[in-house]
Amino acid sequence: MLFSRKTLQSLILLAAFAIAMAYLEAAVVVYLRKIYYPDGFHFPLVDVSRSILLIEIGREVATIIMLYAAAKMLAVKRQELISYFLYTFGIWDIFYYVWLKILLNWPSSLLDWDVLFLIPLPWLGPILAPLLISLSFITASLVILRYESTEHPLRFNNWEIVCVIISAVVIIISFLTELKSIILVQPPQHYHWFIFTAGLALSLVIFIRKIVLHRPN
Repeated sequence: MLFSRKTLQSLILLAAFAIAMAYLEAAVVVYLRKIYYPDGFHFPLVDVSRSILLIEIGREVATIIMLYAAAKMLAVKRQELISYFLYTFGIWDIFYYVWLKILLNWPSSLLDWDVLFLIPLPWLGPILAPLLISLSFITASLVILRYESTEHPLRFNNWEIVCVIISAVVIIISFLTELKSIILVQPPQHYHWFIFTAGLALSLVIFIRKIVLHRPN
């Protein structure tokens, strides 16, 4: 078996939790769009009150805490915790858009723009970008968990961790480049796929290199 019985059960439970959480998140968005975008979601964004914006930020924080807590309850080691969290986050993010498609028939394309996150500033980008990140999260977490079930788990050194952090920062920068569209109240004009690809590629190279060069201790 690729995974132990306990790990497989944990993955199934976390997937169920993530899919259900994604539905709750999508349901909230359905209500918000009925109020603020009765004719369908579009850019430029409409102005919302400060209180609603703070509630939305709180909802995002609460979502991350719940995803982390679910992973924490099933993990034994730190590597498992990180892997379970990334796995749960990835499934949640993918199914968030799956549910929006089912409930609102939106997005019409994977290149449609969305507000991806609000902390510390609004992140804007085509839906395809976070979906690629989520698929990477799921794949990486499953590979790490597979190694965790062997006598020779993967262990990342400090410079590899730093490189992954740098790649995350680069990706976040790609989501912040169109902030001016919110300030100018206009649709976003151009997503910097080069910046995004560079950031994602750095993490993938580090991860693949780790697997290729992995030697049992």
